[in-house]
Amino acid sequence: MKKIFLIVIFALGFFACTDNFEEANRNHYLISDTELEQDFNLLGSPFQGMLYNIFGGQIHEDLAHDNFVRHVGTPTPFVGGRNNTTYYITWNPNWGRIYNNIMSPGAQVIKMANEGGYDVFAAWAKLVQVYGISKLTSFYGPVIYSKYGIKGEANIYDSEQDLYNYLFADLDEIQSVFAANKEYAGIAKFDASYGGDIEKWMKLVNSLRLRLAIRISKVDKDLAKAQGEKALSDPAGLISSNGDNFLVSLYGEKLYLSVICFEWGDTRMGAAMESYMVGMKDNRIGKMFDPATDNTLYPDHPDWPYKGIHSGAWLEAKDQRLAYSTASSDFKSVSSRRSFTYAEVCFAKAEAALRGWAGAGDAKTNYEDGVKASFADWGAGGVDEYLADATSTPINYVDPKDSRNNWTSRTDITPAWNDADSNERKLEKIITQKWLNDFQNANEPWCDHRRTGYPKLPYNTKNDSNSDWGVIAANDFLRRMPFIQSERDNNASGVAAAVATMGTGAKDDIATHLWWDTGGANF
Repeated sequence: MKKIFLIVIFALGFFACTDNFEEANRNHYLISDTELEQDFNLLGSPFQGMLYNIFGGQIHEDLAHDNFVRHVGTPTPFVGGRNNTTYYITWNPNWGRIYNNIMSPGAQVIKMANEGGYDVFAAWAKLVQVYGISKLTSFYGPVIYSKYGIKGEANIYDSEQDLYNYLFADLDEIQSVFAANKEYAGIAKFDASYGGDIEKWMKLVNSLRLRLAIRISKVDKDLAKAQGEKALSDPAGLISSNGDNFLVSLYGEKLYLSVICFEWGDTRMGAAMESYMVGMKDNRIGKMFDPATDNTLYPDHPDWPYKGIHSGAWLEAKDQRLAYSTASSDFKSVSSRRSFTYAEVCFAKAEAALRGWAGAGDAKTNYEDGVKASFADWGAGGVDEYLADATSTPINYVDPKDSRNNWTSRTDITPAWNDADSNERKLEKIITQKWLNDFQNANEPWCDHRRTGYPKLPYNTKNDSNSDWGVIAANDFLRRMPFIQSERDNNASGVAAAVATMGTGAKDDIATHLWWDTGGANF
C-alpha cells in the first residue's frame, strides 16, 4: 500500500493547485513576481499541472476503470483481495484530483485572464475544465460545475441533464473565442500538446463535442443529434489524422503504467485483451504488451505468447502471476499519453452514421478508417489482412493458476465488416475496436461499455459487492463510483439533492446507473 500512498501524494501534491498556486510552484531564488507577469507566465504556468492531471495514477485509473473495462488485471491481492477490482470500494480519489488540480487553478487562470483581457487563456483554461469534468461525471454522475466557486452556492451539484447542456454551451463559447483568435501565439510556450496551434485546439473542441454527443445518444436523442451534427459540420473540422491526436505531455515524469507495471509489479495485461487480440489475430498486441515470460502459460495458443490476468479475479499471491504479460517495454520511454485520437473520432463517426446523423458519412468506411488509423498509430502491421478476416473470433480464457477465473467468451464477432449485419452487431464491432484502440485511455471505453453493453466483456469471477457500497449482480458490472466521503460528511444536503436527480430509487452506490446508461437495445 506504500506505492498507492505515494501515487496519491504525487497526484494530489506535486501538481496540486491551491489559493497560493504561484507561491507553491515557483523557485523563489530564480523567478520573481515581475518575471511571472512577463511573457504570460502567470497565466500559463498552471497549465502544466492542469493538463497533466487529466490523467491519474494507480488508484485513479489502474485499479479503477482500467480494470473495470478489462484492459489490465492486477496480480496483487490488495487489501486481502477485496478492493475496487472486486467491487468493494477502497480507493476513490478522482474527485479531489479534478477539483484540486484542474477546476481550482483553472478558475484562477480564468479570473486573471478576464481581468487582463486575455480571452484565449480564459477559453483554454475553460476547455481543460470541460475536459476534466467530462471525465469526472463519468465516475459520479451529478457533479459541481455551473456553481463552482460561486460564494454561497459552491456546494450545489448539477444534474447530469443540466450538466451536459452547460458543457455544450461552454464549448460554444470556447470555439467562438478560438475562431476569433486563430493567429494568437500567446499560449505557445505553455502548450506541450499542439505548440500553440489554435486551429488544432478547435478540432479538439469539435471532437470533444462529438464524444459527449455520442455518450448521451440513447438518453436524449434530439440533443445528441443536434450537438453531434454541429461537431460534424463545424468548419474547423474534427481531429482528422494521427497528426492531430491530442497527446498529453508527461512533463519529464514516467508513465504511470510503466511504474506500476515494471517497478511495482502491480499490473499486467487483461485477460479480455488476450481473448480478443489473440483470438482475432491482432498485431497491435505486440505494441501494447510484452510476451509472457513463462511459455507454459498459453498452451492453447503457442503462436501468440501472451497471457492476461482476469480483472476482478480470485488471487492468492502476487508472485503467482508476475510471469504473465507486462505492458510493452516501450512504455518505459514515452514522453506523452494519448488522450484523444483520430481513430476514436472515426469510430464515433461510424456510430453516428448508424444513428443517421447528417455529415457522419458511411459507417463501414469510418469503421475501417478507424482500424487503419489505430494500427498506424500503434505502429502495427497487417491491417488489410485483419480487416478482411471474417473467421477469427475471441477465444475462451483459462487461468492456469486458478480455474475459478476461467470464462467462456461471450461473443463471436470477427474484425471484418459485414453490411448484412444488424445495427446492433455493427455497433458491437465499432465499440470493440474503439475499446482496443483506447488502451491506456480507458475512460471513454468504460462509458461505452456501460452505455452499449459492448464489448461483451467477462464478468467478475470474484464479486465482493455488498450493502456497504451497493450490490452488483453476478451477470452485471459496476455502474459508477459513490461520492467521496468528505462530500457525504460535509455536503450531505448537496449529495442528497444530487442523488435525487438520478431517478426514482437511485442510491449513492455502485449499482445506480448514470443518466446515459439506460440499458436495453441501442437502436
